[in-house]
Amino acid sequence: MELAVRTIVAYKGLEPAVLEVEKFCSFADYFILCSGSSHRHVQALAQHLEEALSQAGVKPLGVEGLEEGQWVLMDYNALIIHIFLEPLRYFYNLEDLWSEAPKTLIDTDNYSPNSAISPQEPATRADTDLEPIRHE
Repeated sequence: MELAVRTIVAYKGLEPAVLEVEKFCSFADYFILCSGSSHRHVQALAQHLEEALSQAGVKPLGVEGLEEGQWVLMDYNALIIHIFLEPLRYFYNLEDLWSEAPKTLIDTDNYSPNSAISPQEPATRADTDLEPIRHE
């Protein structure tokens, strides 16, 4: 998860946030949400994320919405990444839909990898908990 957050910050993802949803859903432990300022920015963020995680040996179970560049959903099993075109993020408002989940806003101006993903309640899974998915 830390690599995904670092990549989003490096490629200027807007208002990145981490939601710890493991107590509230059965299909994921964390959501990472961020926005892009244009269709191309959304697509570029998704492509850079997929490349960075792939180089670390982690492949997505699926990626949806890449061609349209409005809302890209990247499924990494315990981690789901949502990259929105800015107005769509506010329209769908996943942060309010999952409002009971501990939320951490990433301060991109003062980003520190050690403190960026520390929600109000301690996280229970480390980066290494994302097992590499090998497609053959």
